Amino acid sequence: MDIVQIVGIGLIATFLALVVKEQKPLFAFLITLFAGVFIFLFVIDELVKIISLLEHIAADANVHLMYLQTILKIIGIAYIAEFGSQIAKDAGQASIASKIELAGKVLILVLAIPIIKAVIEMILSLLPG
Repeated sequence: MDIVQIVGIGLIATFLALVVKEQKPLFAFLITLFAGVFIFLFVIDELVKIISLLEHIAADANVHLMYLQTILKIIGIAYIAEFGSQIAKDAGQASIASKIELAGKVLILVLAIPIIKAVIEMILSLLPG
């Protein structure tokens, strides 16, 4: 039922933004922004449940928590960068949107370096010599 509510909010916000856009483009953008934030807040409880489940699975699998935290941070950066980029695109700022996407990719790479290093060290330890 949650998805029906989310889609309903999205469609209502879209309709309102289209109606208001002719007279007040700034208000149309604000409607879009608030709808996006509201939808994000609506699903945040589900995200907390997913993170908790993943932490439990990682503990059961004896995976170092640092790796799981890094992967979750990477996923978070990807979602936040995408959200910010879409908002910038909605505001007609495609160049800023592309800069947000680039920043997200760079930050993801920075976070991935320790994992890449660990994988390379593991591969090198398996090689004879």
